[in-house]
Amino acid sequence: MERPTVSGYGANYGSMNPVYGVPAPAMAAAPATSVHGPSAPPANMFDTVPGYEGTIAGGGGGYLPPPPPSVPMPVPEQAPSSPDWHIPSISEDRARESFATYVSSKCCYSSAPDKEGVITNMESFNTYRYRLETFTESRSTEWSQEPYTGQPVDAGVQPAPGPWQIAAQPPAFFKEHKQTIKVPYTSSVKNCHLCLGLGRNPCTTCAGSGNKVCWVCNGSGHRQSDDRCMHCNGRGRENCSSCSGHGSCQCDTCHGKRQLLVFINLIIKWSIEKDEFIAQDSSGLRMQNLEKVSGKELFKDAQYMVYPVRGFPDVSVAQASERLVRDHQMKYTQTSLVLQQRQTIELIPITKVNYMWKGKPYGYYVYGNEFKVNADDYPATCCCSVM
Repeated sequence: MERPTVSGYGANYGSMNPVYGVPAPAMAAAPATSVHGPSAPPANMFDTVPGYEGTIAGGGGGYLPPPPPSVPMPVPEQAPSSPDWHIPSISEDRARESFATYVSSKCCYSSAPDKEGVITNMESFNTYRYRLETFTESRSTEWSQEPYTGQPVDAGVQPAPGPWQIAAQPPAFFKEHKQTIKVPYTSSVKNCHLCLGLGRNPCTTCAGSGNKVCWVCNGSGHRQSDDRCMHCNGRGRENCSSCSGHGSCQCDTCHGKRQLLVFINLIIKWSIEKDEFIAQDSSGLRMQNLEKVSGKELFKDAQYMVYPVRGFPDVSVAQASERLVRDHQMKYTQTSLVLQQRQTIELIPITKVNYMWKGKPYGYYVYGNEFKVNADDYPATCCCSVM
């Protein structure tokens, strides 16, 4: 039964997530190929597990498509109620205070223009930042291995659960996290592919001989004075320090245990996919300045699936909302499970302050909640120029 999601922002006519936490049929990974180095396990080392046919060692098999929603997406019956788009402005005192703070932070700026300048006029500009965030869960699988030391072996005991049937504890909404879970009923024991079940491999330093040419006598067994080399006792060779003269070293893959436990790991990632749009304004302030400040939040909507913003006074923001909502739903629902979406609109306050100093006009900008100042044409940038 469809029902609207009601929050502090009013009825948004979305729906509760209809699939999250509900078991779904097993989804098979798409077939994939990968080129491994010589130490990679051979493909025939792994069993065929129904529902995991595309899983390969080392990952790279791609993300598993999520299960389809158990209920259809509801159609909004009406547009969300329009909030009050109140446009705040700053006072002349606030502009002067911000300008004074800016000037005092510059070691070579004279304070004369700040103290003596006369403000002639102030212009406010409405610059909106729209942001859309989609919180997703994606799942992928890979064959993994570890030295066998008596761990439980359960392959074939019963069918393995599908990748999307395995329960996982998600973080809070919009908190990125990664979790790895060993898939039940996929663990089996195999001889180590690297040492062929011997637990040791030929030493690469001495090529398995257990010794190497003496570095003191260079293999002659004697010093320049024809005395016997005391380092190698006249043999011309010395024991290999890497393998202690054994000619072989413990296998790094099985740690000398000769066998490996092979199993499928499920990798779950909770991610935030984010896009934003800044409406162009005519203030003349460079857009990159706005990336470092926050704005006054005018609108916030969070639900399972959001609908484009309607009734916003700036048409470009409404158009960006419609485009980004559509793009997110097309792009991320193919490989991930959408758990929640959130959209916000901020007003980034920008005030252009024009002032006169020594008979000449100048200007500066005060912008953002932080009241940052940009004054590219500040007229007294060296203290020694003060009259």
